[in-house]
Amino acid sequence: MNSAGGPDQEMNESGAAANSPAPRTAAAIAAGIANGDRMLLSRAITLQESARAKDRHLAQDVLRSLSGKPGIRIGVTGAPGVGKSMFIDALGSYLTGRRHWVAVLAIDPTSTKTGGSILGDKTRMSRLAADPRAFVRPSPSRGAPGGIASSTHDTVRLCEAAGFSTILVETVGVGQSEYGVQPLVDLLLLLVQPGAGDELQGIKRGIVEVADMFVVTKADGAALELARRTQRHYRRSAALNKSELRPVELCSALTGEGIEAVWQRIQARLERLRSSGAIERRRTAAAAESVRQALERELISACLASETAARVAKDAEQAVREGRLSSLEAARSIVAAFLSGSKPQ
Repeated sequence: MNSAGGPDQEMNESGAAANSPAPRTAAAIAAGIANGDRMLLSRAITLQESARAKDRHLAQDVLRSLSGKPGIRIGVTGAPGVGKSMFIDALGSYLTGRRHWVAVLAIDPTSTKTGGSILGDKTRMSRLAADPRAFVRPSPSRGAPGGIASSTHDTVRLCEAAGFSTILVETVGVGQSEYGVQPLVDLLLLLVQPGAGDELQGIKRGIVEVADMFVVTKADGAALELARRTQRHYRRSAALNKSELRPVELCSALTGEGIEAVWQRIQARLERLRSSGAIERRRTAAAAESVRQALERELISACLASETAARVAKDAEQAVREGRLSSLEAARSIVAAFLSGSKPQ
């Protein structure tokens, strides 16, 4: 690592370390990641996201071989069209300009055909995508709830082990169900558009309730006054909430106006959350949730790999289609077959 706390190995145009080999062992991949090899970092994340048990086991071996200083984890969420990618591009570029190492994990909806990301947020973060001090990784949610992928927790750890000091996690952004990201990050930003004040009727519900800070985006040009009115509306509504008053900032990703003020407010808010023990509690909760999600995934994988359970599953699916079984009854029959087949004879 260099003095700035980030990868210090010479990178080629693709972001990989110059003349980097293609190691296959966990120890070799981990060593490459620790030395700043972006290609190996991407490979480790791909292994982590894989549906193949063999790949996931290798990914876990890589994680066990790594160590790194925890970075600042910031979640960015908001409704579609609010400008999350543009905001992250502007904030991330501001940070890299001040010698931060920034990793962006952009969680996208999943293609039902390919299983990959649909939106490709990397194309909307043109400055960061070309920035040698940044790493942008779009990842498919694969239907995981809460606006993030089931592997996001371990992916954050991989980025921290690679030397990135600030991790920005962009959620899918599909509405009020995005609160799943909150335990994973140290601070959760909720972006809102000018004129979105009427939506704050749900101040005590969902994502609005768990957000640590609000940012009114697109505060420029003809929309500037509307953005200011929205900021005042949010501040009044937040003041009515019995919990701690949360800051409401406004900025323009297009002009860069307000980005520095947003970062200063983020730092102040992080210090408050850190001193209260909130960040430590979140990280403990995030670890527990990642274990639960991994357990679900492994149990499903093991169940479907059982020949006995697979035979029952085929008949159960047909029974559900014909209305002879409910989905819950079918699932229970498959689990029972799996447990029966796994018992020693």
